[in-house]
Formats: sequence, C-alpha cells, structure tokens
Amino acid sequence: MRHPKSWAAAAALIVGLLAGAYAFVGPARTDAPDLTLTPDREACTVIMVGKGASTDGSTMTTHTCDCGTCDWTWGHVPAADHKPGSVRKIWHINQYTTWAEGTKWVVAPTKGDTGFSIPEVPHTYAYHHGMFGYMNENQVAISESTIGTIRKLINNTPSAKIDLTMLSLLGMERSKTARECIQVMGKLAETYGYGFNDDGEMFAVSDPNEVWIFEIMPVGPLWTPETGKPGAVWCAQRVPDDHISVCPNESRIGEINLDDKDNFLASPNVVSCAVENKLYDPASGKPFSWKRAYSPAPGSAQSSNGSRQRLWRFLAGNAPSLKISPATENMDLPFSVKPDKKLSPQDVMNWTRDKSYGTPYDPIQGIRGGPFQNPNYWRGTRKISVSNVEYTSLVQCRPGLPNEIGGIVWVAFGVQDTACYMPLYAGMNAVPKSFTVGDHFVFNRASARWASDYVDYHVQVIYNQAIKDVQKALVEFEGGALQKIPEIDKQAVALYAKSPAKAREYLTKTVIDLNDKIVAGWWDLGDKLLVKYNHLAFYNSEKRTRDRVNAYDAQWNKAVRMVDAWLQEDAAPGGPRR
Repeated sequence: MRHPKSWAAAAALIVGLLAGAYAFVGPARTDAPDLTLTPDREACTVIMVGKGASTDGSTMTTHTCDCGTCDWTWGHVPAADHKPGSVRKIWHINQYTTWAEGTKWVVAPTKGDTGFSIPEVPHTYAYHHGMFGYMNENQVAISESTIGTIRKLINNTPSAKIDLTMLSLLGMERSKTARECIQVMGKLAETYGYGFNDDGEMFAVSDPNEVWIFEIMPVGPLWTPETGKPGAVWCAQRVPDDHISVCPNESRIGEINLDDKDNFLASPNVVSCAVENKLYDPASGKPFSWKRAYSPAPGSAQSSNGSRQRLWRFLAGNAPSLKISPATENMDLPFSVKPDKKLSPQDVMNWTRDKSYGTPYDPIQGIRGGPFQNPNYWRGTRKISVSNVEYTSLVQCRPGLPNEIGGIVWVAFGVQDTACYMPLYAGMNAVPKSFTVGDHFVFNRASARWASDYVDYHVQVIYNQAIKDVQKALVEFEGGALQKIPEIDKQAVALYAKSPAKAREYLTKTVIDLNDKIVAGWWDLGDKLLVKYNHLAFYNSEKRTRDRVNAYDAQWNKAVRMVDAWLQEDAAPGGPRR
C-alpha cells in the first residue's frame, strides 16, 4: 500500500473510510443503458414462498417499501355495494411522494384527480393498504418491486390513466383469487392505459393456493385508446407450490409457454409488442424471453461487486445444495428453487433483515462497518435489508380458515433489523391509529413509524452493542405476537361460526390492542437505549453505574493506528519516506 501524499489525504481517508462516509454505490448498469431502473432505486425486495415450501402450508410474500421520503401510512377501506351506473374515480398516486397537506389518501382525490372515471362494479371488497393495496378480505395479496423497462416504452402522458398504486387498489377491490386479480389488473391496464407515474413493475400476487409473479410495462407515449391496441403489456408466471422465489428489482420471467394456462398468463400483445418495438426478432430462431425483451439487465453478484447480489444471496442461501455461483449471470439464475428447508413466517421475517453476513459481500468485512461494525455504512453491497425503508410487509395467506381469519399482513415500520413485525388480520374493520399518521419531516409520538425510527436512531450510534438489545426485544414482542396467533385464530373461528361480524369485531379490537402494546414497547425501548448508551458509555439504570465502552472493532482500531503512523510520517522533517 502506498502512503498518503499529504496530511489532508490521510485525513480524508480516515474520515471517509473509517467514519463510514465513503458511500460506494457500486457500478451502474452501463451495460444496459436503455433501462429506466437506476441503482439508487434497487432496494425493493420481494420474497415469495409457495404453500408447499412453508412450514405451515401458507403462501407468503414480502415487500420492502423503500424510498426515504415515501408516504408510510396505512389505512383500511371497507367493503361497499354500488348502484347500477356508479363510477369509480381514477386518481394518479405517485408512489414516491409525501405531501405536507396530509397522507396521500387525503391528498390524492384533489392533487391526483385525473377527471377520469371507469364503470364501478356492483360490490367492492374490503382491504388494507399502505403505499399499495396489500390484502383484501378474500386473502388476495400483493407485494411490489420496481423492475424498470426499455425507455422507449415509457408512457407518462395523460393517455395512461392507470398507474401502479391505482392498479393495486382496483385489484384489491375486485378480486376473489390471485389469478382473478391478475386478470382484472391486466385488463384494466390494457383498456385504459398503464404508466403515467410508473414504468416496468412487478407484483407478487397470492392467495392461499397460489403465488404468481405479475410483471407489467407501458407501451410507449404514442398510445391512445383510439389505436385499438392494448395500453399495456404484461405477463405472469406461477411460482411452483414447493418453490420459493425472489424479485430484487429485476424482471424474473424468462421464456413463456402460453399453452400452459395453469402456470402462465399474458396480455394478447405479449410478443407482438416486442416485435413492433424491435425488442425481439422471431427470425432469430431464439425463443421469446419476456425479461430479455422488456427488461434486460446483464450482470451478476460477482461482476457487480455485490451491488446486484440479492437474487443470488436469497436463492443460494435457501438452496445451498444447488451450489449456485455468485458468478452466474442474474438473467441465467432460475425463476424459482426448491428450498433445502421449508420456511416459517419467522424465517421469512429474518430473511427480510438479511445483511449478507459471511458472504463475499459482507458489509462489515474489514473496516467497512466502522468502529461498531455498522452494516449500514458500506453501500457497495445491495442488501435485502436496507436503511431507507418505509416499512416491510409480509402477507401470509393461510388455507383451512375463513378468509377474514386466514389472511394476515405483518407490518414492520422502518428499518427491518430494528423494527418489529405487527399483525393485521384480513377481517379487521380498521388498522391501529398509530399506523395512519406521521411523515418524515415532523417527529410524532403518535406514529408507529416514528417509534421504530426512534429505536433505530439510537442503534446506529453503537450498532454492535445496541442491536443485541433490539434482538432481545424482538424475541419478546415479535415472538410473542407469533405465539398469540393460534389462540387469536381459535377465538375468532369460534365467533365466526356464530357471527362473522362479531369475529371481525373481535379481531379488530384484539389485534389493535396487541399492536398498541408493541408500539408502546418500542417507544420504551428507544428511551432505554438513549440512557444505556449515552455519551458512548454503558449506563446501568438498576445499579446506577457507568462504564466505558470497550466495543470498538479490533480491525478498526488497527486501521486507526496505521493512519496515525502515516500522519506522523508526513509531519516529520523531510515529509513521507518513499
């Protein structure tokens, strides 16, 4: 290693490398310059588990809702009957924005007003929503990941009436099964045009029996209904029941077989749109591949130095027997794999917290994590668990129970490793008040998200110590919630047999009370962390003692001493020795 040429250079090195300010983000997709997805948007991971790959026979999917400034609030929309001739107003709802005037659900009817409506259906189903619709009363569930598409296909003109958030709400309102949800969303996008705020996107659409990957793209800015062509192009593939899959902001559907209607669904223009836009040449002799046509993304975990390792990490981590190499091109990795071991809900929650420890892309390797081995300093590795997440959802669809009881949305506000998952049953008539309030720019003790951020803020200061306190609290609160589910199920099922309405009331009160206690517990945890690690010391409230912190990483200490030696050498008469 060459010595720094000056004191200023050495100072920059220690400030940058050791204090964690060095924010290497990894290589951009220069080998696919026509894609709309950029590296700073690569953080929204969807994990999918088929019913035969889970320990309890449920299907599970997750959504890491990342942004850093997005609206994190949740809400509940009740079921409704509609008179003949009623219309459904269509809003444009930007998934990446917050507003000072209130939550997007307050602002959208005015700021997002398109002046456009579509025919309403006679009955719409109840559902819970955050940034998107997540689960309805029929256990139809959605999880999302942006995948990008070819730039020429973007349609952000007013002809694209349906954007992604609106599409998810319509799917929740009108669907009894995952398959029906895909067909409803696909047909609406074809008819009214998809895009405006969004481009290439993926939804994991599930119910108690199936998990599907649904991917949708606009068809370009020249589209209008008068063309007579579909206003979107989309494709869906079913995840095998005994398999798991993952979407880390990359298209996952490859070659398709539209004759296999059990496992593939698509818009009528799925191939013709690619041919018209010169994205696929039938004369090439090559089979049509959805992702290679509409969202090609060359590269691998290894070639990207870890910036595109999430796909490899999850598949290889759950199926080590397959010996999947990080050098394998992501485009060549399998659509899904059979895991070596079945996954429980707690396993999936833990995977959403994954930091790639022990891999070549470990974010605390060497001095990457700074003095307290903080995995959030190093930005070269794109991890499943990210530091700019609004919330993470785990939608669990369980067979053998009434839909209102079988469906659970688990929500963890803020950064996954310092947040606690809390349940919302599909049959609840409301969500906790603390889920519905707050934004990034005003601290609010009435907000569940701010409780998580309060804990996380104190953890970041002395990560390798404070994270142990959080993990202990997770055993109590998150583990406690998981343990309570069977008893809640039992009570709700007994009530449901007598009165579904009373079962819904029971679920609403019981689960809101449970989640309120968790939020209160997280505020208390934050207060305790502030006291315990104040001034980078250990304060013992019970013994009323204070001890010095002795938790600095040994490699970090060694690096500091090395840089100190360089600085002294530079300051010596004659300057640095060569």
